[in-house]
Order: sequence, then structure tokens, then C-alpha cells
Amino acid sequence: MKTRFTEMFGVEHPIVQGGMQWVGRAELIAAVANAGALGCLTALTQPTPEDLAKEIAKVRDMTDKPFAVNFTILPTLKPVPYEEYMDAIVSSGVKIIETAGNNPKAFMPKLKEAGIKVIHKCTSVRHGLSAQKIGVDAISIDGFECAGHPGEDDTPGLILIPRAVEQLDIPIVASGGFADGRGLAAALALGADGINMGTRFMATKEAPVHEKIKQEIVAATELDTTLIFRSLRNTARMFTNSVSKQVVEMEGEGKTIQEIGPVASGMRGRKVYEEGDVNAGVWSAGMCIGLIHDVPSVQELVDRIVGEAEDIIRERLGAIVA
Repeated sequence: MKTRFTEMFGVEHPIVQGGMQWVGRAELIAAVANAGALGCLTALTQPTPEDLAKEIAKVRDMTDKPFAVNFTILPTLKPVPYEEYMDAIVSSGVKIIETAGNNPKAFMPKLKEAGIKVIHKCTSVRHGLSAQKIGVDAISIDGFECAGHPGEDDTPGLILIPRAVEQLDIPIVASGGFADGRGLAAALALGADGINMGTRFMATKEAPVHEKIKQEIVAATELDTTLIFRSLRNTARMFTNSVSKQVVEMEGEGKTIQEIGPVASGMRGRKVYEEGDVNAGVWSAGMCIGLIHDVPSVQELVDRIVGEAEDIIRERLGAIVA
């Protein structure tokens, strides 16, 4: 498949493995790159900028294919040295970056000067237009179905993707709700240039996620996610467990972020992936969790998705119009 995205970013398949806190590590990113898709190493998973530079070097030892680094700018209870992390990315010679969260405008001159292509992840057409205006090379548009932060508009992908295509001139990656070849074919039909997947890549052999959690993903349905932080206008979609339910209850009681924060701590979520305790903390999962039924290798997954999409486009849809 050739799209504006594959041509611009030098990858074989129009598939992106987006940034995932604690999960976007070297082994997974290299596997995605070697499978012909674009993997995104998650910068802030690394405890320091120096550790990030080492993790980037580790990816390079495992692949000679293009890969990206995810750089998410969000309000945090503990200050993050964003400038230092960005310097580590630039000095490491990475040529693709996925920005998310706040507007990356402040970092654009440095990125452009270094010849780095920018994919900005956003949850609305208006944010996509702002990103295009400041010079990003592509956007990843996140529908309401996505894991993590879907924004506050609650617009599902079936509407958001074609709206973005209508309004934007740069390549568009469809994000949120994608897990198989049917989704890739649908995204291309809606006008997107590729798809972004997070939750689906968590349930692969190379993902640094405990096997118990991978099996929880396989067993789950599309009804097993919960929206937290709605009352704080910082909505996040998480797997439904005792902790996500507790957070929603605390919000209903009018608790402050200072009270809720320790319960929804990212460090507690990290234990989920490392120890396999589904209730250790909150952890991200998209509604596409209902479409995940196995734990293949990354190569098997990418090959399957591309093969399914090609079959749908050539055979099923071709037969319908014939």
C-alpha cells in the first residue's frame, strides 16, 4: 500500500504504533519497525533524558528501519524537564517525532532546524488546523473510541476522520478504535492516509506487558473501558477495574485532583504491566479491546492487518461494485 503517509515517512505499511506510557520501549518499537510499520518510542517512559538517549540507541541496535519518538506534553503533578528530553531526542538524530498533548509550537523551530518530521496527535479538527498552521508534517486524529485522552468533544472516528480530511491538507493518520484489517480499509475509505494503534500492539508477544494483562485484553469486550477525569475536563479512557471505578466515585463525591491523583497515579499503572495485577492501578485501553482475540507477534499482526485490508479492498468491495 502506498499513501501520502508511507511516502512521506519512508515506511512500508500505513500503520503507526503510537506512544504508550510504560509500554513504548525499545523491543516493541524495533519489532514494529522491522515489520514495516512506524513504531513510536515513548520518551517519558524513560526516567531521565539520558536514559531516553540510551533507549534510542538500543532501538538502533535492533533495526535499521525508520522509527519515531513520542513526546507528550501534559500537565503533571511533578514538573517534567521537557526541554532536556527534547534535546535528547534531537541530539540522538531521530528524524520523526510524534507530539501529543499541548501544542508543540514552542519546539517547532528546533525540530525543523534538525530536519525532524512531526506528527501531532489531536482530538479535534480545530486542533488539527492549528497544528497544520504551525508547520507539522502530519496529524494523528484521535476519535472518542481511543485509549488515553480522547478530548472533550466526544466525536467518534466515523465523523472525525472525514471531517479532518475535508479541512486539512497534510496527511492524516486515523486513531482510536483500530485493531484489524477492516479498520485499516475503513480508514482509507474515509480518506485517511494510515491508522494508529495502541491497545492492539499491547497484546503482542514483543510488548513489555505481563502475560496476565495480555490475556485480560483478549478476554475483554468493547464494554470494558471507563472514562475517568470527566469532571476535571481531562478525560481519559481506561480499562474498567476497581481503581478506575474508585476514581469515578471520587469524582462524583467532588474530590480534588490532589486527592484523586495518588489513586490514579501512573506509577501504580506501571505495576499493572510489570506485575500482572489488573487492579494495581489505572491503565489505558481503547474500545477496540473488544476486537482483540489473540496475542500474535508484531510481524504476524502487521502482515495480517495489511493482508485483510488488501483483500477487502480488492475482493469484497471490488465484487460489490462489479
